[in-house]
Amino acid sequence: MQKPDSLIFDMDGTLWDAVDTYAESWNLIFQKHDIKRDIKRDDLLHVIGLDGKRLAKVMLPEFDDDRGMEIYYEVNQVRREILPTSGGVMYKGVTEGIKQLSAKYKVFVLSNCAVGIIPLFLKWAKITEYVTDVMAYGTNQQPKNYNMHLLMDKHGLQSPVYIGDTNGDAEQTRLAGLPFTFVSYGFGNTDDYDQKFDDFESLTQYYLGL
Repeated sequence: MQKPDSLIFDMDGTLWDAVDTYAESWNLIFQKHDIKRDIKRDDLLHVIGLDGKRLAKVMLPEFDDDRGMEIYYEVNQVRREILPTSGGVMYKGVTEGIKQLSAKYKVFVLSNCAVGIIPLFLKWAKITEYVTDVMAYGTNQQPKNYNMHLLMDKHGLQSPVYIGDTNGDAEQTRLAGLPFTFVSYGFGNTDDYDQKFDDFESLTQYYLGL
């Protein structure tokens, strides 16, 4: 694998776990609309990483596409409101690792989340200054492989690596023609990777050593 000039990270399941906050945002909107459902953490684990359109279909099968997306947008608005205080759980070694890696590489965060979520995460985690740029599905409703190339073109990246925790991340990275690094501690699993790490400290040491 060519030595990378940049590291593009997935967010959920790779840098932190905010599933409990995400569940709360769904439940607040369900209560608002008197939808008789109560979302638990386990209900979301298998859908973390889906883009908005697919997520709305899975979470709101009783509604047509337009209404499902309307509710999904409301959930995201509530999420933006509660995330700064509810936050999530940073995976061990991420905060310090991002700081160290940013001294050697351009660091990016690319997620299938809504607009505004990544900056709130970075601020909550106190790592905003170490991240060169971010990209979210909600910005343009395009898949990760497309948005990887947007970041590459914008920043003149020659050999980026995408780092994620699901098979969907692996598939999108391959579509982009890039190397994929898999972190096994997240929400998914895959056998398709160029590098695999079981903790963020090991990932940090590996890339610092290249």
